[in-house]
Amino acid sequence: MAVILPFENRAEPSIDPLVDLVAADMQRVNGVILARTGSEVTMIPEVANHLINSGGKRLRPILTLALARLTGYGGEGHIKLAAAVEFMHTATLLHDDVVDESELRRGRLAARMLWGNEASVLVGDFLLGQAFKMMVEVGSLKALEILSSAAAVIAEGEVMQLAAAKNTATTEDEYIAVIRAKTAELFAAACEVGPALSGSAKAEQAACRSFGMNLGITFQLVDDVLDYGGTAQKLGKNIGDDFREGKITLPVVLAFRRGGEAERDFWRRTLERGEANDADLEHAIGLMAKHRALEDTLRRAQHYGAIARDALALFPDSPMKAALAETVDFCIARTH
Repeated sequence: MAVILPFENRAEPSIDPLVDLVAADMQRVNGVILARTGSEVTMIPEVANHLINSGGKRLRPILTLALARLTGYGGEGHIKLAAAVEFMHTATLLHDDVVDESELRRGRLAARMLWGNEASVLVGDFLLGQAFKMMVEVGSLKALEILSSAAAVIAEGEVMQLAAAKNTATTEDEYIAVIRAKTAELFAAACEVGPALSGSAKAEQAACRSFGMNLGITFQLVDDVLDYGGTAQKLGKNIGDDFREGKITLPVVLAFRRGGEAERDFWRRTLERGEANDADLEHAIGLMAKHRALEDTLRRAQHYGAIARDALALFPDSPMKAALAETVDFCIARTH
């Protein structure tokens, strides 16, 4: 049972304008990514390239390039920093799939299913090492501080999520704190490093960080909705994976809080005790529809998206600013 979510009646927003504006820089970033995944240990490029070449939009490095340009950066350092951001993201995906025991990633078998958990973790560590090498090569202590701090916060978020896993007592505030650390922090850092390189005023750097942080929260909340209301082909993973893995996401938090005791017992059985059967996913989606959990999660996403757009108000109108604002709309309206 798919849930159709209403979006505003207007032309479908696209990420294409932003992609076009940074296309030349992104081509150079892709060259760096290709070069830095090379290793005499053949399994390393095999595992890394399996995920890197699997069709992700590379939104985070695109944002690094875009915010560097928005704030007038004219050097070369943003190329390596964008590649470092992509390596950090790829490393977290490799590690995530091991922790979550995921079978699919972007519609393909997860690396752990092909090479095993050990290889996935160790190649993730290799990519993190390469990311930090590139940060040092850029020579910006501020950029190194931003991205290294992000790496620590992301790891904290992973542990926070582990502690909250299968815990139906998780509150909305606690859940937002998890995704702020686990997902949004890398968006924030990706958007902050370019302005740091360009020597932008603190207010501009803070605005760029706010844009990234709130876009990251928006992005994750939409992901949460799609896991129950999307389609497997567009989502790149199985519908209901979060449910089967016992993940507590915002739609679950809302449905649990709003339900009666019998409904809460259902969530405890399926998520806390892991006693879910094939029919339980349909029932879970039905409970979410009953309590408007998916619609309200989408509204939360729209709220954080509005904060992201407002953060851009500090900057003069330009094609880059317009493309970044449209990217927020794209992240809310996306179906994959």
